[in-house]
Amino acid sequence: MISALKAKRLLASRLRELRKGQGWSQEKLAEIADMHRTYLAGIERGLRNPSLENLVKLANALGITLAELFQD
Repeated sequence: MISALKAKRLLASRLRELRKGQGWSQEKLAEIADMHRTYLAGIERGLRNPSLENLVKLANALGITLAELFQD
C-alpha cells in the first residue's frame, strides 16, 4: 500500500517530467489544463492534493491517460 504523501510525491515528479518533456512551462500547461499556474506549481511541489477532475484535466492536457500520469 502507498501512503498519500508518497503518492503526492510520485505525482509531483511525474507531472514535472511530463511537462518538461513537452518543453512546456508551468504557465503553458496550466493554461491548457484550464487551471491557475500557482495551483499547478503546488501540485508539482507535492503540496496540493488535486481532485480527480483536475487530474483528468492534466492528463488530457498532456495527451495521456489518467493511469499514465502515475506510472514510474
